[in-house]
Parts: sequence; structure tokens; C-alpha cells
Amino acid sequence: MSEPQAILDQVFEVSKFVRYAALYRRDNLVSRQRAEIAGASSNESDRYEELFINPTLLTLVRQRGNVDCGGAQFVVVRYGNFYQLVISLTDGHVSVCFELLANPLEYAERIRDICE
Repeated sequence: MSEPQAILDQVFEVSKFVRYAALYRRDNLVSRQRAEIAGASSNESDRYEELFINPTLLTLVRQRGNVDCGGAQFVVVRYGNFYQLVISLTDGHVSVCFELLANPLEYAERIRDICE
């Protein structure tokens, strides 16, 4: 098993509410989705989100945070069907979708520790 796959395994173990996880590092994207989840987005749209949207969101928030907010470490987006936690890493990002019953903030530091 590759290191990125092993990391995703650990991310899925963080909570039973993890629906999807992606690790984008050094221009390499690895993702996985839990089987049979309601309201899942398509693999194609997930791929583009990880390649374009999430890096852009992190750049915008990081640049604003660096002005006078003490930096920025992650972004949480509340979509209709799930929460998405996107954590900035030194060489990319990790993205984790949670069921709406979960609070993604409870897992942010643990997920960062797994990925760093």
C-alpha cells in the first residue's frame, strides 16, 4: 500500500462520519469515498475541486490571514449534504468530507497530525 493510501486509511479511522477524503501533495492526488453514501458528488467534480477550487480557497484565506490575522490553517465549507474540511499542508492539502451530524472542527488537528 502506498503512503498516501495509508494516510487516507488513518483519516477514515478518525470518525465514522468521514464520507470522503483526498490528499493532494506534490501534484499527486489520491482520494477515496465511502461506499453507498447519500448525496455524494461525482468523482469528476471531486477531482476538479481538489485540483483547482480547494487550492484557490486555501491561497485566498492564507493570504488574508497573513495580513493581520495570524495566518490560516484550514477552511470549512458547509454544502447541502455534508461539511468539507480543507487543511493546508506544507506541500499541498488534505480534504475531508463529514456527515452533517459531525463537527469537523473536532477533527482538524488530528487530521493535520496524521498528514504532516
